[in-house]
Amino acid sequence: MPLGAICKRKNCRMKKLIYVMCCALLLSSNVPAEDISAVQVDVLAKTDFSWDGSRLPDYPDGTPEIRILRIKIPPGAQLPLHKHPVINAGMLLNGELTVVTEDNRTLRLKTGESIVEVVNKWHYGKNEGNKTAEILVFYAGVLGTPITVTGVPIINTPEK
Repeated sequence: MPLGAICKRKNCRMKKLIYVMCCALLLSSNVPAEDISAVQVDVLAKTDFSWDGSRLPDYPDGTPEIRILRIKIPPGAQLPLHKHPVINAGMLLNGELTVVTEDNRTLRLKTGESIVEVVNKWHYGKNEGNKTAEILVFYAGVLGTPITVTGVPIINTPEK
């Protein structure tokens, strides 16, 4: 057999060997995706009613504006009487929070609990606990509409 034919045959075998090794390396180094069954979804709220049992209003016409605020209320602090002209909901991340409407309906939240807030009803929140209450609130409003109405400023909501 001529030397060139042997080299070609060896070269062919070498190419196959390198190809098999590359495939083996790729397959062995491929980290499998995490098991999708490990994903957990918890529905915190799904309703068309606020916490006091009132039906939520229809969404107004206009350009939607979503705001997400993290609000921290120190122990013993009480927010002034106020109302929200837009639908909003939140989750208490830390502490305790009591919400009271002007007709004295009361909701007491603990860490991890959610709230679908009253809309266009006067109410206030107070922290009766011994650590800062921290709540994450999502407001679904309309561009140019305030999220809170009150006679005095209660929350610094910087524009972003």
